[in-house]
Amino acid sequence: MQVSVETTSELTRKMTVTVPEEKIRQQVDSRLQSLSGKVKIDGFRPGKVPQTVIRKRYAAQVREEVLSDLIQSSFYDAVRDENLKPAGAPEIKANKMDEGEGLEYEASFEVMPEFVPMPIETLEVKRFVSAVTDEDVDGMITRLCEQRKTWRDVSRASTEGDRVVISFEGWLGEENFTNGRTEGFPVVIGSKQMIPGFEDQLLGAEKGAKLNFELEFPAEYGNEKLAGNKGRFEVEVTAVEESVLPEMTPEFIKTFGIADGELTTFKSDIRSNMEREMKRALKNRSKSSVMDALFDRNAIKLPEGLIRDEVVELLKPYHESARKRKQPLDEEALKAQLEPMAKRRVALALILGKLIDAHNVKVDPTKVRSSVEDLAASYEDADEVVRWYYADTSRLREVENMVLEDQIVDLILEKGKAQDANIGFNELMQASTGSP
Repeated sequence: MQVSVETTSELTRKMTVTVPEEKIRQQVDSRLQSLSGKVKIDGFRPGKVPQTVIRKRYAAQVREEVLSDLIQSSFYDAVRDENLKPAGAPEIKANKMDEGEGLEYEASFEVMPEFVPMPIETLEVKRFVSAVTDEDVDGMITRLCEQRKTWRDVSRASTEGDRVVISFEGWLGEENFTNGRTEGFPVVIGSKQMIPGFEDQLLGAEKGAKLNFELEFPAEYGNEKLAGNKGRFEVEVTAVEESVLPEMTPEFIKTFGIADGELTTFKSDIRSNMEREMKRALKNRSKSSVMDALFDRNAIKLPEGLIRDEVVELLKPYHESARKRKQPLDEEALKAQLEPMAKRRVALALILGKLIDAHNVKVDPTKVRSSVEDLAASYEDADEVVRWYYADTSRLREVENMVLEDQIVDLILEKGKAQDANIGFNELMQASTGSP
């Protein structure tokens, strides 16, 4: 086998591979010989088919199979011998493959970039710290109460936070777009459940009020016919209700699983849950700081094939969502939006791989077990979920890769230029959930 490699750009190579006809013929003859005891041809007893008959019937098919296998095996032998690291599958172009000519093909492919990551000791990163205060606990209790509030009728004008029950119709020109009159529809003023401006029209309204107003639908509204157009609404207020928060009685507290119904026990339980969530959010926030530093400080030329593959992975949930909603997907526009994220993910994967090798980081089985148990903790049968992870090496490998990343992050926070950054609990949790 002869191999020549041409560098066509920083990360692309064109490799020409030649395999002599003799090697092809040897493999073809060997496979044809092995068929003697396997093929069944009318007029011949099993195992007694002459080689001339087998060759005449199967030689072309066997040669095609041999050539396909030789291209694959010779390519990987060649890149190994040439010390190349392909970044994805090659594009193969056959120059010669007819009988008597041997095999010659060109393989065009990208290679993994060669680089030395910045020393982790030079990385400036933030180690986020926080604490759950008494005010945070009280605020959480208030939010829990809000989730279980009830409503009661009032005989006054509506204010922010009230629930107004309405019957309404909507018109676009002469067309009724609400399919007639919608009855008994509840709207909480300030919840932003309606289009901009609608809830403002309900402020100060009393039971029995009849309202007529026009509003413009947002340009990105889900209904294409209404998007960007002005609609006319006819609204009747059938009830105005104010919220009633539950009293902090032992009976109410017990509904949260607090057996003794004591407020101090309730607060302690809430604080423990909040601190657990805080710990997870702090870890993710600090990890993001480390990843930002790694990405910003290591400029790498990335293989286009890896970026394309990553974009395809990022597109999958969008395709699934569009399929469920039975709506079209502007894939090209979405690809353009997702490409920066794909580049970041590819770059970080390469950088982390280099750091894992450079610092000889081995996955810690104890941390893997702890991570699996954390993932299983939210399920009813946690032990069964743990067994599920350990029963499949591919599932467990995903957790191991996550743990390896965390170990590199911990190493950078330990040896890099890490500074503590205080952050309030609410700000931390809003950032982690994407809430405004």
